[in-house]
Amino acid sequence: MKTINKISFQDIVSIPKLVKDFLNHNIEGFEENTFSLSHFEKKIHEKQSSFTSGQREILVAALEKQLSDLTLSPKQKQNIESLRHTKTFTITTGHQLNLFSGPVFFVYKILQTIKTCSFLKDSFPEFNFVPVYWMASEDHDFAEINHFKTENNYYEINEKSGGAVGRIPLSDTFFISEFEKEFKDFVFGTELILMLKEAYKAGNTLTQAIQILVNRLFSEFGLLILDGDSRELKTQMKETFKDELLNFSLYKESKEKIDFLTEKYGKVQVNPREINLFYLTDTRDRIDFDGNQYIIVDKNKTFTKEEIFEELENNPEKFSPNAVMRPVYQETILPNLAYIGGNAEIMYWLELKDYFKKINLPFPILIPRNSMLFLNQKTLGKIEKLALKTEDFFQNFTAITNNKILDDNKILRFLEEKESQLMLQFSDLKAVAETTEKSFGNMVKAEEVRQMKSFKRMKKRLLHAEKIKQREMLERLENLFLDVHPSKNWQERVYNFSVFFADHGNAWLETCLEEMQIDESKLIILAI
Repeated sequence: MKTINKISFQDIVSIPKLVKDFLNHNIEGFEENTFSLSHFEKKIHEKQSSFTSGQREILVAALEKQLSDLTLSPKQKQNIESLRHTKTFTITTGHQLNLFSGPVFFVYKILQTIKTCSFLKDSFPEFNFVPVYWMASEDHDFAEINHFKTENNYYEINEKSGGAVGRIPLSDTFFISEFEKEFKDFVFGTELILMLKEAYKAGNTLTQAIQILVNRLFSEFGLLILDGDSRELKTQMKETFKDELLNFSLYKESKEKIDFLTEKYGKVQVNPREINLFYLTDTRDRIDFDGNQYIIVDKNKTFTKEEIFEELENNPEKFSPNAVMRPVYQETILPNLAYIGGNAEIMYWLELKDYFKKINLPFPILIPRNSMLFLNQKTLGKIEKLALKTEDFFQNFTAITNNKILDDNKILRFLEEKESQLMLQFSDLKAVAETTEKSFGNMVKAEEVRQMKSFKRMKKRLLHAEKIKQREMLERLENLFLDVHPSKNWQERVYNFSVFFADHGNAWLETCLEEMQIDESKLIILAI
């Protein structure tokens, strides 16, 4: 395995402009929330002065309780203990509880979090940096997480859903035997199968399953796994949640930033509601306010103002933050410096900065996670044979295909030559006509537009004819695109990590870690 290309996000067509502008410091007010050692130094002092010893003790106690059933590595134990001290900080990533981790970028974002901590330790040796994976255990969209895909199969479970997905106990384990059939003959297939059986044993909750899986993969790197579905941790959110219920503060304070981002980029990733909380029982239901009482949407349940505040005081664990409130929860309970997330995550974090300022909570450095792509030698050979480059597959590939189809086409060259000549002739004719009368120039311009449209129609028909003529070439290009983009999507968003682990085991993890970029957001392409 070796890296053959690293493509900056700036050079990839599909990366959102908002993310590119953020990385280029082109969004006013976010310059100091990008990756740099000077920004980290400032965040260290900012968080050190705002995160109390009491908060550290609550965090350590919660981690010890949540991870008590796992076999922890010495480095994990050391990281938990170090969180008691004021010179220890976290770098965090988060993700849903996808079946068997879901798409492989789950692994990449955790490895980047781990490597960032090592980088910071080398840069600031007097401080400690702990990687944290935040489990989105309270999400209730089971359909988003109940499956994963390999090159040859699609695996899915069916369970009773509607509440926090992390609490769902497993009963449907048929997929394990099917997975075993696919992977039993691979070099590291047995290890994958045992990993799957241990994590997804009948009776385990999805939270327990992900804890077991992630711990198996990353314990030696010192990664800590944190579940926000915790009474102890949510106790620290009482005042913030009360303010949210009473004053709709997140909605109000983020409005100016959302209006600014909407005007500049057309839309925002998530629009906050007036109340950004769910009520958590056997189901997870949105909380609304009708002006007189609080309504648990889709439940036959209401609260007066006094009743809901009493409920929050006595049972804070029943109040669950939505997507835009979750960052506030995370940054309240962690001594966190930076969040590593996908483009969509970064985009909704940006909406929240004014709200963080209002509640006097330090806003972290945001790091768009790196992407990785593994290509086999056969695919790389096809790319080279067609005189293409790996970066071509992350540009406008339709335009690249059209250019390839029409490469060395004599008729096209003739048309383009005549088109240029015609444009020059019309330019001369327009200049002469306008010396007689201005309207004559407009008449010439109108005729130029008409004839140029005819040339464009001819070129379009030529392209269509050439595609029919070169059907074999077109099919080769389309199939090659699918080799790079399975299901017409980025590889990391389709395939599960087992596709790569099966042949290479932990060596694949080590390669990912070694090749992972830290200080820039890039697509890293490797030969495998």
